[in-house]
Amino acid sequence: MTRRALSLAFIAFAAVCAGVFAGPSFAAPSVDNYPSKPIRLVVPFPAGGAVDILARLIGQQLTLQMGQPVIVENRPGANGNVATEAMAKAPADGYNLLIAGNGLATNTALYPDAGYDMMRDLAPVAYVGYAPLIMVVPAESRAHSLQDIIDQARKTPGSVTFASAGNGSAAHLGSELLNFTAKIDMLHVPYKGGAPAIVDLIGNRVSFMLLDPPQSMPQIRSGKLRALVVGSPKRFDLLPDVPTTAEAGYPQLETTVWWGVVAPAGTPAPIVAKLNAEIDKALKLPAVDGRLADLGVTPQPESVTQFDGYLRSEIAKWQAVVKRAGIRGD
Repeated sequence: MTRRALSLAFIAFAAVCAGVFAGPSFAAPSVDNYPSKPIRLVVPFPAGGAVDILARLIGQQLTLQMGQPVIVENRPGANGNVATEAMAKAPADGYNLLIAGNGLATNTALYPDAGYDMMRDLAPVAYVGYAPLIMVVPAESRAHSLQDIIDQARKTPGSVTFASAGNGSAAHLGSELLNFTAKIDMLHVPYKGGAPAIVDLIGNRVSFMLLDPPQSMPQIRSGKLRALVVGSPKRFDLLPDVPTTAEAGYPQLETTVWWGVVAPAGTPAPIVAKLNAEIDKALKLPAVDGRLADLGVTPQPESVTQFDGYLRSEIAKWQAVVKRAGIRGD
């Protein structure tokens, strides 16, 4: 074989190798044709809850905007850790997303042996919004303000009891934050879920509970419970006459339930940026915004950097509370 023939043969062989090793299955995902297939949006809780409702609302709108189906997949277990750990190990290609809430920050402290590290193994994509935790008391309670609760706890340590849906829940952690902030000693009464806790609260068997709007508003409207304060940074539209914790003199007690979207670490930054922009666009649409308002959720679009900073601050905040109270996740 001549030198020219050998050269041509080598070039042809190299071209074949390039096609094999740089084919579609090995190529890094590109934002130019993204998305080109369905996107999986995982919910770490059963269907029907707040996270699931938000996922389906946002997923439906993203399907319309992005031209590919956004498939909501419920994967409950271990207070959200089953889905979160699986997402941490999923392909970082932009087609695997997780929507979750406070647990993205609090589980880091509650479950130190979980098989993932939030800020190492997952990447913030978009902050969705928040709803206040509302301090509610039985209708016949003598407490008519946050200060009344604090004064009673100071006067008789252990006499004030607070209910929660379980150890490490948002209501539990928020109430422990009150314990430390006000330097008081209140007694935690954990229940296996919110429903039995609310029954005992209405029956005046516990002093108060921190509840999200879907759980609290029907009971407030019926007169069975009374709202004392909201943990949001501004007054809650559905309870305009109820002060915030800051207005009540305790700005450190801001306590909300919030939701955000994350992806496996290593998901290309341009794809994360595109997802952030699309989710923010969806949240601003009247149809989505109106539905969120009905649920008591305040949408709050943020940049990826802002959401990253918020996550880090929430992790630090609740790690301190968990450590001081000696709390372990159920």
